[in-house]
Amino acid sequence: MAKKRKAARKKNGRRGEKKRAWSKEDHRELKKHSKAKTRVSAISRAMKRTVGALRQQALKLGLPLGHRR
Repeated sequence: MAKKRKAARKKNGRRGEKKRAWSKEDHRELKKHSKAKTRVSAISRAMKRTVGALRQQALKLGLPLGHRR
């Protein structure tokens, strides 16, 4: 089993990236950005998370995200 995982990692060039859990502080910051209508790309850089992760979490929390000006 471990050999298969190593071979798969070697094949597609990725290492096993670990998911970082969302803390209460992360949720507060995301809510603050949502309220301020900050662009998703800016939030992504500030929170060091992918745009997809931000959108998924916002959907889970019922927050509007991806504001256009």
